Amino acid sequence: MALHLKTTLLFFHFILSLTLATPSSSLNSKDEGEEGEWIEATATFTSSPDSSTLAGGACGYGDLNESGYGKHTASAVSGALFSRGEACFEVRCVDHILWCRQGSPSIVVTATDFCAPNYGLADDYGGWCNYPREHFEMSEFAFVKIAVRVADIVPVQYRRVNCERYGGIRFTVTGSSYFLQILITNVASDGQVTAVKVKGSRTGWIPMGRNWGQNWQCNTELRGQPLSFEVTNGAGRMLTSYNVAPSNWQFGQTFEGKQFER
Repeated sequence: MALHLKTTLLFFHFILSLTLATPSSSLNSKDEGEEGEWIEATATFTSSPDSSTLAGGACGYGDLNESGYGKHTASAVSGALFSRGEACFEVRCVDHILWCRQGSPSIVVTATDFCAPNYGLADDYGGWCNYPREHFEMSEFAFVKIAVRVADIVPVQYRRVNCERYGGIRFTVTGSSYFLQILITNVASDGQVTAVKVKGSRTGWIPMGRNWGQNWQCNTELRGQPLSFEVTNGAGRMLTSYNVAPSNWQFGQTFEGKQFER
């Protein structure tokens, strides 16, 4: 993307409490964009058809269109915002009469990937995702809803919002005869998954460890047993879905369980 002159960065302000946070801080912090609280950040877009913004990236969702997220709402976020889950943000372009859409319309995006830092570039001139900057690398389809395409990078405001999802939480079964791996998608409420347990018809509840992104794993043989799941979200709420997968489940299949209420 073309880089604009540094004078444009007069529009970019930072929240002091966020610059003091550590990289491992989670989005549960009240300083990090509670629903209703607008926080200043920046946004760019990527138009590459094979970009990680469309391919699932660090959350491991795979093809976002097939996973139900779609290119209109996908977004990679900088480390200051990334939480390895389906965090949802309402974003609007502000403070620029030429770049922002008239009336500053907003769009809700799902953080599906991590926008890697580039410390070889100054964080105010190319290193947009360098910590502790708060930055959205949006799909082009989402970006043009709030700003004109030629802008490339714009000042925005964001706030955390509940993730609105259709249907229940989806569990995609992968792995092999040696381990069971579950990809968890379509999570409503705060969108985050902090703990997962699985249960077969001949076992108790088995804690699963995070493999990467939203892929969770255990080393227990559960083939031939119906699968139940217990999911804990970022607010500590637990949701139990019994017998989500029948006893004849196969690797690669996706099953739907219950859903967190707002």
